[in-house]
Amino acid sequence: MRCRRVLVTVLTTTVAAGVALLPAPARAAGLTVAFWPMNEARGAHRMIDTSGNGRHGRIGNEVAIGESLGDDGGYRFERLEPDTPPPHPGHLVVVPDDSSLDPGTDDFAVTVRLRTTNKFGNIIQKGQATVAGGNFKLQIPSGRVECTFRGPKAFLEVVAPYAINDGDWHVVRCVRVPEGVFLTIDGREVASRSGWTGPIANSWPITIGGKLDCDQVEVGCDYYAGDLDYIMIEAMRSHW
Repeated sequence: MRCRRVLVTVLTTTVAAGVALLPAPARAAGLTVAFWPMNEARGAHRMIDTSGNGRHGRIGNEVAIGESLGDDGGYRFERLEPDTPPPHPGHLVVVPDDSSLDPGTDDFAVTVRLRTTNKFGNIIQKGQATVAGGNFKLQIPSGRVECTFRGPKAFLEVVAPYAINDGDWHVVRCVRVPEGVFLTIDGREVASRSGWTGPIANSWPITIGGKLDCDQVEVGCDYYAGDLDYIMIEAMRSHW
């Protein structure tokens, strides 16, 4: 597992694919709320949070763990046919609800290292589209990462301008700050949207690998297919 130190970077306004990007804030999202290196041995049922904050998760029985993924270890999520019942709750990793895992009004960032050749699936989320209190989600439809933060003030979504389902490892980071939401891939800012979501907090757990409340008929489970090396969540009180 390649754990990368989070750096505070100051980016000037740039233009990519004809879209003006927000200036990245001069502060990082900051303090580690949870870090899941996903290096448990085969047979483990508990995903360990190594941040020291105790945000451990439950690993579903369909998640392949202890996988040798090239130079790294991690979790493998096999492909499931979209919108085809029955649902597979064992495909998920579930972290119990905790207020520290909600963006609230803080600067908030989610970082994922992933590898896939597939073109759909929800990678990580807390809450779903209509839940009270808002939600956040990273997904990868058509192989392009999308990051969304939904709050009482606005629904902000950023979409990568290119696909990353090329079978290589990529580090994806999505940050919500008072100025808006921006997305980086492999250290480069690729998309942003200005605005303020307002506070986001719900009573749902975090799910990794798909939706919790779904039946594959009325509501698709949007199961992720691919490898995950690590996930990190950071937050810092906004000074604004």
